[in-house]
Amino acid sequence: MRTPRLGLLLAVTAALAVTTTACSGATKPTGTGPGAYTVTPLSPPAKGPLPSLTWSLYAEPYTLDYAQAFDYPPNTVLANVCEQLLRVTPDLKIEPGLAVKWENPDPGTWVYTLRPGVTFHDGTVMTADDVVASLKRQMDPATGSPWGSAFKNVKAVEKTGPLQVTLRLTRPDMLLNELMAASPGTIESAAYLAKAGKEYGVPGGKVNCTGPYALEKWQQGESITLRKHPGYWDKKLTPKTDTVRFTFVEDSAARTNTFLSGTADGGYMVPSTSLAQLRASGKGTVHFGPNTAAANLAVLNFHGTLGDLKVRKALSMALDRKNIIKAAAGGVGVPAKAPAARGAWALLPERTEGYFKELPEPVYDVAAAKALVEEAGATGKPVTLVTSTLAPEISVVANAVQAAGRQIGLDVRLKAVAPEAYSSIFVDPNARKGLDLVITNGYDNTPDPLEFYQYLRTGDFGNYGNWSDPVYDAAFDRANGAYDPGARSDLTQELQKIAVRELPVIPVYEAPYSVFLGSRVTGAPTGIAQLYYPWAATIGAAR
Repeated sequence: MRTPRLGLLLAVTAALAVTTTACSGATKPTGTGPGAYTVTPLSPPAKGPLPSLTWSLYAEPYTLDYAQAFDYPPNTVLANVCEQLLRVTPDLKIEPGLAVKWENPDPGTWVYTLRPGVTFHDGTVMTADDVVASLKRQMDPATGSPWGSAFKNVKAVEKTGPLQVTLRLTRPDMLLNELMAASPGTIESAAYLAKAGKEYGVPGGKVNCTGPYALEKWQQGESITLRKHPGYWDKKLTPKTDTVRFTFVEDSAARTNTFLSGTADGGYMVPSTSLAQLRASGKGTVHFGPNTAAANLAVLNFHGTLGDLKVRKALSMALDRKNIIKAAAGGVGVPAKAPAARGAWALLPERTEGYFKELPEPVYDVAAAKALVEEAGATGKPVTLVTSTLAPEISVVANAVQAAGRQIGLDVRLKAVAPEAYSSIFVDPNARKGLDLVITNGYDNTPDPLEFYQYLRTGDFGNYGNWSDPVYDAAFDRANGAYDPGARSDLTQELQKIAVRELPVIPVYEAPYSVFLGSRVTGAPTGIAQLYYPWAATIGAAR
């Protein structure tokens, strides 16, 4: 999935170190020599139009239903098709989207004034009725949306004018408003939702949104094709390419070959094992962009061996993060000090370094870790870690964790599952049965790090292991009720400290986002904002 998601989702990103910056939008160069690179939010602008381009995904989307889209592949496609009330920009700022403004007249109310004259792909005009239907669908238990918990404090969604929608809350909720720039704020035609029913967003079905591209065809197992929407409202993002075709290549070596051969014009989340090869190929350019993600180990079972904090601390101490980065990411990466990456702190990035200086450095001490396991009486106890061929990094990290665990006396067992089964772990509680640990890529969809830490609240959908801490929950509510960004940021740091101390998620490493652009194309945003920003609209001819 994704975030949320910020969420603790999977699909480990291509990893190169960001050692000189705490700001997700930073543009400072990293390193020297031929391996140096710069993190920037945009690639060079396009110089002209294109009739078509082919884009490579590492897996086929499991849905194109905005209410179920909780991972990189579906959101990468939908970012160009469906839009939200607010919009996250490539440099991780929030701006107006389908709403021209938003107001918080009192702590229990959010009011959205809608953009006039916006049309869906079938030509009908967006109204407040469509917004109400779209948001209420997220809240309906029958939908089973992983985003439903974002609306936990909403008691009513009301049409309060032809182009005005009001959300009434049971308690202050700043994060709810920010998530209107991600999947929770997606708007679909109410009439089309009623017409499509259970066929909405499935292979062979359609969606009817407002984005710069319309879904033309989904041939399951083969490709998804989008075509430019001639009636798109935002003239600054009029598509430069007429048709975008997505292909799905799970094997990383085969995916790399699509880039080298020109079969694919580009793709996000470049296989880390191929970064050097692609950068030296002369077939295109690898760009590095802002990222809110960190590779973590999420505990799925607090009733088993990892339910003991001493065991979680021991496993964290046994991880040789520098060698993990070397093996999984070509030798370049940053050991993670917290579950949320430095790049997730884009709300007030100037405060990031100060916050992270307050956190302890990751400790690598096998002898002390083994002593902790013995003290906990956990020697020889089992820990089941799920692995998959979904990305080569997963297997590398899984093998490293197994070796580390066995060094300190834990019986770490690997359970291999198919890529689609791995993704199911993040959306289906039944898929987690019998598992203790999973490798995740926890990320924010918005610039606010509070989004990441909401998924560790008691009962949240993204709290995969059902970890519960009343002190943490109370601290979250205080942060979420803080209107001032500075106060909210400081309160979120308190949540981060609790998470680092209690380790419901064990941090491993963090890295920038990556995108490969073949020599004939340019213009793509480079960072994780591509999950919601209409990135394909800006891609065009490189010369």
